[in-house]
Amino acid sequence: MNKRAVIAIDGPAGAGKSSIAKIVSRKLGYDYIDTGAMYRAISWKAFREKIDLKAKQEVVNMVRNTRIELKNRTGTVRVYLDGKDVTNRIRSKRLTEGASILGTIPQVREQLVKIQRRLASSGGIVVEGRDIGTVVFPEADYKFYLDASIKERALRRYRELKAKGEEVELAEVEKAIRSRDRRDRTRGVAPLKIAPDAVVIDSTDMSKKEVVDFILKRIEKK
Repeated sequence: MNKRAVIAIDGPAGAGKSSIAKIVSRKLGYDYIDTGAMYRAISWKAFREKIDLKAKQEVVNMVRNTRIELKNRTGTVRVYLDGKDVTNRIRSKRLTEGASILGTIPQVREQLVKIQRRLASSGGIVVEGRDIGTVVFPEADYKFYLDASIKERALRRYRELKAKGEEVELAEVEKAIRSRDRRDRTRGVAPLKIAPDAVVIDSTDMSKKEVVDFILKRIEKK
């Protein structure tokens, strides 16, 4: 395979994109771009500076004056916001919801897409998100759409949040994911959808290893 390929993995919330993309990138010796982390970092800054996410112009001005960097370090990705490592501060349910709102603002997406394209300009990258294969990298060498039933996705997110010490109810998490799906699929800018040339993977009854093996075999086969 092309050693400097761009691999795009899209899919809805809770489908396991981040986990799978990280493993695939390590297996291939590629860098990994977590686009969701970029939006969560912006969400964190907005909450910290008490900027209302509904005040679009304020948010846009903030983003234009924000520096985001993703640095791959020993198999993990660290997120830097204005020079500060915020990796361990941006995984809360509140920031995830904020990131979803930010994703509906065209000017915010425009700024972050520029960064994503710059990071992947040399190839050798695995990128995951919701519009990677359709908008950010429509010419990606390999495209995958990772999905799972809503109940399975809610259960995965619930376990993830509980492991981080958050007090949540499974029903609440499922409701949030349904809301996120609706917002992602109906937003006016870069909605979540399957790229015509993407390989769809339903991971509902698959382990992470099975999904990773499937992706690697498709890449090798192509």
